[in-house]
Amino acid sequence: MQVRGVNELRRMFLEYFEKNGHLRMKSFSLVPHNDNSLLLINSGMAPLKPYFTGQEIPPRRRVTTCQKCIRTGDIENVGKTARHGTFFEMLGNFSFGDYFKHEAIPFAWNFLTGEVGIDPSRLYPSVYVDDEESFNIWRDEIGIDPSRIFKFGKEDNFWEHGAGPCGPCSEIYYDRGEKYGCGRPGCTVGCECDRFVEIWNIVFTQFNNDGHNNYTELVQKNIDTGMGLERIAMVVQDEESIYTVDTNKAILEYIADLCGVVYHTDHDKDISLRILTDHIKSSTFMISDGIMPSNEGRGYVLRRIIRRAVRHGRKLGIDHDFMPDMAKRVIELNCDGYPELKEKQSMILEVLANEEDKFNRTIDEGMNILNDMAKAASEKGEKKLSGEDAFKLYDTYGFPYDLTEEILGDRGFTVDREGFDACMQEQKQKARSARKTYTYTGADATVYDLIDPSLTSEFTGYDRLEDEGTVICLTTDEEVTQALTEGQRGTVITDRTPFYATKGGQQGDSGVIVCGEGEFAVSDTIALKGGRIGHVGTVTRGMISVGQKAELRVNGAQRSATARNHSATHLLQHALREVLGEHVEQSGAFYDKDRLRFDFTHFKAMTPAEIAETERLVNKAISENTDVVTRIMSLEDAKKTGAMALFGEKYGEEVRVVSMGDSTELCGGTHVQHSGEIGAFRIISESGIAAGVRRIEALTSDNLFAYYRSIENELLEAASVVKAQPKELTRKLSQLMDELRELKSENERLKTELAGNSLGDALSDAKELNGIRYICLKADAEDVNSLRGLCDSIADKLGDCVIVLGAEIGGKATLIASATDGAVKKGAMAGNIIREIAPVVGGKGGGRPTMAQAGGPDVAAVPAALEKAAEIIAAQIG
Repeated sequence: MQVRGVNELRRMFLEYFEKNGHLRMKSFSLVPHNDNSLLLINSGMAPLKPYFTGQEIPPRRRVTTCQKCIRTGDIENVGKTARHGTFFEMLGNFSFGDYFKHEAIPFAWNFLTGEVGIDPSRLYPSVYVDDEESFNIWRDEIGIDPSRIFKFGKEDNFWEHGAGPCGPCSEIYYDRGEKYGCGRPGCTVGCECDRFVEIWNIVFTQFNNDGHNNYTELVQKNIDTGMGLERIAMVVQDEESIYTVDTNKAILEYIADLCGVVYHTDHDKDISLRILTDHIKSSTFMISDGIMPSNEGRGYVLRRIIRRAVRHGRKLGIDHDFMPDMAKRVIELNCDGYPELKEKQSMILEVLANEEDKFNRTIDEGMNILNDMAKAASEKGEKKLSGEDAFKLYDTYGFPYDLTEEILGDRGFTVDREGFDACMQEQKQKARSARKTYTYTGADATVYDLIDPSLTSEFTGYDRLEDEGTVICLTTDEEVTQALTEGQRGTVITDRTPFYATKGGQQGDSGVIVCGEGEFAVSDTIALKGGRIGHVGTVTRGMISVGQKAELRVNGAQRSATARNHSATHLLQHALREVLGEHVEQSGAFYDKDRLRFDFTHFKAMTPAEIAETERLVNKAISENTDVVTRIMSLEDAKKTGAMALFGEKYGEEVRVVSMGDSTELCGGTHVQHSGEIGAFRIISESGIAAGVRRIEALTSDNLFAYYRSIENELLEAASVVKAQPKELTRKLSQLMDELRELKSENERLKTELAGNSLGDALSDAKELNGIRYICLKADAEDVNSLRGLCDSIADKLGDCVIVLGAEIGGKATLIASATDGAVKKGAMAGNIIREIAPVVGGKGGGRPTMAQAGGPDVAAVPAALEKAAEIIAAQIG
């Protein structure tokens, strides 16, 4: 077998499958595309999932890739063993409903034995125990002796992930020889030693699992294979581990020379050498795909890797910055397969240098603090660092939790993970609470303060909606960065832009920025210090990096609608000064694509006539379709023209003067070219917002027409409800209101009559004392008005009298007392009666001497309350 290097093996694999009808695709980015289940691409098939699920149509039904991958699930073992690493390349060939087992197995076998030249006697296939089809192919078509074909169960040879597509797999093992074995007599495929190593896995996706382990055959069967490039190189080069294959070995030896150490002479130093070899490769590739160090998500993974590497560099005795130099070696050795490394070299080196510098500034102090913490714990007889202390190291000195755990683990300490997580959660909650009170700009003011003050932006959007520029700065929510990747929110700053930034009351533009294959959706544009213009939004595709050429495209429909509202505001201010007087001054304004809002000095509400006249003047100016003229002049000359200036606004030596008809104002915003473009204007509301300040909200153009349509629809719906034509609606509603009033009056009369009838001959039970008749009765009534009406009806029949009625209304007790003027003269007091009997039903009440009422929850106590009322009346008039 000929010894071949990593780069040659990668090329051989891809060319072999190209010859066999496969489309060769570039490695996808390490940043997943539309896949929230992954922080980082960790397998060859991960970026191809949409093709397997049918969400997207593959460019060809046969595909081959060499995919760069990152796995950090066992990062604590990286370096400690020769097997583990965070970065690897996965070779793969894939079929989306094209070929299946009879082709996939021979493809793998022929590449290994024919192309690479591996001795067939050293290869051993394995199959799923129930997959007789694959077993037969290996035995009958490939010619493998059945004794050399291993059958394993679901745990080893069946790929599935919950419900969904799944299937058996066939793996190919290579016998590395006795020197890598354990020496036990039974050592064979499946042994835990390093002799038999799996080099290729072929997954036959042929079933669908319903989630309850019920399997049905898939109509479209797929092939998903994977072979680790470093693994096959280790076999071909007969190296002990992935760390000593040619490209990795070159990195490791470079690091060893830099440190003045020799590999395989010191166990602890070997660990550090392997960690540095792996981590510098991982970080270089991650940064090349636009991942930046941060405290969240994949950025945190990168920060952990870089800082772990820096620590182990120090352990090896490196006393100066070294990460960029090591990255250069990585780029040199890998740019053959990944030319983007060379293209992004300056960015990669700068990011590594900045992150290394950040950590170096705190690591010494942090290590001293950590030593003190460990010493204090030891003096207490403890071997566990508190979560609060671990969080302090993370928050103040930049020590990722894993780093603290690793350092202390070497000393026999553990760390309180739950306590650390609780502190982290508390900090995030505080940050979220704080952010609620700020806008995007306010929350990130410190981020923008970190931008190089020499950078500036030129606004070119007065006469164009598209332009080209160069990305000069990028920020995330937390820090200035060199790149933004798909799904990241941040701010893009270019040297020139047609995007108008929010200021002067005008809402900033939205749109899109395209940089090569990267695309950034701009949701807002903000004005920053130093004349910089920030495009705030999210990367929707690919990556955006500093230095890239950018195509900037403003959302034209939004800009036009906003301009119409802005220009209408100028006309509105001029009209208000005509209608209300010269005292009107702008005290605030806002205009976006939907509406306009104008705050102005005035000391009372506008009358309907004043609003109508203001609207008339604005619409008149619109209909005249005058040119909107913009002139650049000195502030002094502008003042001589009579241009209106915004109170309290700071202006430069040169200003823009915008004129339309009789309106002339100092303004830096964007406008229509002719007033007629505004279309129409309507004031929707006028209100007071502060002493001496009024606010008008208004609509123009399409938004006004949409408003009219909604009013018309409501009118038509109302007309339909009352079965009338829209023009007859007012007359019909007046008629219905008259009928409603008549029916309500008749209803009240009937309810009172009904309540009176319910009393029957009870009025004959009325008693008389000192010339005043009185009666206390329980009545049936639907509501309080009916009960009052009944009181009046009884009084008409009894003359001078005192009446107390009780009823159950709405599930509660209601009491009413009434006394005529004659009864009041004899001492009767309705209010006093109610106040004394209300507690009987569990309530309170009161009223005037002639009328009072009360309510309470105890309906059953109404008779007792009436008995007590009779006693009180007798005492009052007796």
